[in-house]
Formats: sequence, C-alpha cells, structure tokens
Amino acid sequence: MPKTNLPKGSKKLLNAWAFYDWANSVYNLVISSAIFPIFYGALTLVKDEKGRVLDDTVHFLGTDFNNDTLISYVTAAAFLVVSFLSPFLSGIADYVGNKKIFMKFFCYLGAISCIGLYWFSMDYLWFGLLCYFTALIGFWSSLVFYNSYLPDIAFPEQQDAISAKGYSLGYIGSVVLLIICLAMILKFDSFGFEDESTPTRLSFVLTGIWWIVFSQYSYYHLPKGNKKEAFTKDILFNGFKELKLIWEKIKTNVPLKRYLGAFFVYSMAVQTIMLIATYFGIEELDWGTTDSTTGLIVSILLIQIVAILGAFVTSRCSSHFGNINTLIVLNLIWIFICIFAYTITTPMEFYITAAAVGLVMGGIQSLSRSTYSKLLPKDAVDTTSYFSFYDVSEKIGIVIGMLSYGYIAQITGSIRYSIIFLGLFFLIGMFLLTRVNKKAPLEEA
Repeated sequence: MPKTNLPKGSKKLLNAWAFYDWANSVYNLVISSAIFPIFYGALTLVKDEKGRVLDDTVHFLGTDFNNDTLISYVTAAAFLVVSFLSPFLSGIADYVGNKKIFMKFFCYLGAISCIGLYWFSMDYLWFGLLCYFTALIGFWSSLVFYNSYLPDIAFPEQQDAISAKGYSLGYIGSVVLLIICLAMILKFDSFGFEDESTPTRLSFVLTGIWWIVFSQYSYYHLPKGNKKEAFTKDILFNGFKELKLIWEKIKTNVPLKRYLGAFFVYSMAVQTIMLIATYFGIEELDWGTTDSTTGLIVSILLIQIVAILGAFVTSRCSSHFGNINTLIVLNLIWIFICIFAYTITTPMEFYITAAAVGLVMGGIQSLSRSTYSKLLPKDAVDTTSYFSFYDVSEKIGIVIGMLSYGYIAQITGSIRYSIIFLGLFFLIGMFLLTRVNKKAPLEEA
C-alpha cells in the first residue's frame, strides 16, 4: 500500500500511472518489435552470402512450419489465452478490489519470461517459445489492470492527455533501453564479448530487469482497487458474470457499442502490423550492402521517436475535431500505409513507411483507449470489467489478425499479401466509426 492516498486527478498520481508505460514498453520494443524478431530470424532462416533467404522452414512438434507462420501461431495462441484470462481475473479484481496484485503478478511473469529468453535456442525450441508465450501473456494481461486504472485516477477531461503521456513515456523509455542494447550488439568487442549472440541475449535479460525495477514507482502510488469485499469461492467465476453484465450494459449504450465494433476491426490490423513489421523487413527487403540488423533497429527507433510526436498531435487534434473524426482520419492514413508497404523493396522506402507508421501508431492507440474511457457510463464502478471487455475485443481481434497473417504467409510464401489483407480491416473500421454518435457523450464528458 502507498504511504499516501493520492486524490483522483492529482498530478503525482497521474504521473505514477503513466510511468508504468515507461517500465513495460521495453517489452513491446525489444521483444515484440526489434531485437527478438531479428534474433529469431537469424536462428530460423538459412541465407546465402548475399543475404537472400534459401530456407525458412522450422521443424516443431513433428511438423514443418514457415518460420513466420510458427511465431504468428504461437502469438495468436498466447493472445487467445489472454482473452480468456482477462474476464476471469478482472472480475475478481473488481469484486475484491485488488487489481494491483494481479497487475504485479503478470508484470513479474512477463519480466521473468523475458529473462528466460536468454536461453532461446533451436536445440530447446520448446523452452524458448514457452518463454515467448508467457512473456506475451504477462505483458498484455498486466495491461488489462493498468488500463482499467485510467477512469479511477483521472477525470474525463484529463484522460486524453494522460493517456498520450503514458504512451510517450513508453516510447522514450523503450528507446533508451534499445539504444543501450544496440550499442552492446554493434560494439560487442568494445564490451568484451566475442560475438553478437551474448549481448543480444543479454538484451532480453535487461528488458526483464528494467520492467521490474521501474514498475515499482507506479505500484507505490497506485491504489489497491476500488472495492473492498472478501474473496470467496462463489466469486471465482464472477468475471464471466461481470462480462455478461457489461455486455448487457454496452448493448443499451449505442455509441459505445458501435465504437467497440469499429475498434475490434481496426485494432486487429494495428496490432498485427506492429507485431509483424520487423519480420517483413527481414524477409521482403533487399538490404544490399546495408547491414539489415542495423537498418531494422534504426527503423524501429524511428517509429518510436515519431510516435512520441504522433501521440501528442493526435491528442491536440481530438480536442479540436473530436475523437471519432480524428480516429477516422487515422484509419484512412493506415490504408495508404498498407498500400505503399505492399510495393516497397528498398531500405529507404522501409524507413519512410516506418516514419508514417510511427506518426499514426501512438496516436491511434492512445486515442482509442481514452475514447473508450470517455464513453463509459459516468457512474461506472466496475471499471476493470469494462476494460476487460475492451481488452478481450482487442485480443480476439489480434488472434484473428495473426492467424490470417500466418495462413496467408504460409500459402503465398509472402508477407506482402497479408499487408494488403490487413488494409481491408482499416477500411471497414473507418466505415464503422462513421456510425458512432460523434457529439454525445464525448462532448458531455
């Protein structure tokens, strides 16, 4: 428990909540986006002297998989687990009022699993994929409880700005750690390493340690929860009952219901593209004389840096033009990005795409979260269950997106067709957003 009970809306409480993004976003960058995908590609791809892929087959559990398909299926399975865990755990947390305990548990599960990736190898592929699997579950499950704090700690008029600040802190913190890891990998001899392998593996260890250490500031100030009732076996499945009740409430809230439908569609494309971007760069680009590892990490850094600007610009635009209108424009930009990405072949084109992705990535994530928070009933107490529903929608969408991506990559042998397919989700999402009531209750909030 924190030594002080900070009032809702206080600057210190808001900053403590946002700082968790600084702590956990290193997973999203190092493990999901940058170093691990490159590491995984180096282990699972056979290339010629010019860097062209000769074989991308991975043998696992008695079956031959395309390496992209295998990691996408493991990712989809992990998100499927998260989608079932969210209502089960968040309902209990709302009822008992101990959401911080659950948030800590999944934080530590994810962080320790990141450390376990140090031992990832083809000889013990099952162990490496298990660590990848549990790290993903830990990260996304902790976000269920983290996101649910937003309406508890911030007033509606504060939520857009503090949500954007959280994402921006996450981008800055993750870039700091990525630069440290990149320095170790590229200058491994200066750090006393014999090759790139050891500092690459140490990057996973540093990610876990960073996540644990910096999350302590948030845990110190965040309240335990918003209810104080004893846990009994009768509420073991309370989360699913709560989820059903939340759905009944959502059905009567037409703007919220329509917004969730749109979010479900476009979010599956956003998250899938973020997860596969590096794999696309590894296999689909002709890097020529440019070192692909350096080029890919530079592009990821570019995304993170531009995303800081994108989150704040989007927050400003939403205050002038409205949340829904801004989200429609962001979806339109994503459609153009998908079309352009299908045609790219050179590193420079990849960098241009990365900059465009960064500009809209942070904005659409932060604004989606705060828009949902604003659309919640003003008297809602079971905020974790509401955000569980939000997260379940997002995770099931990711499962569909990753399975679609993996299947298309498997049958076509190219990720490019998957990118075009994902562009259709943005088109549908944009249309569904036009059906959301743009004036109420967002302006009232």
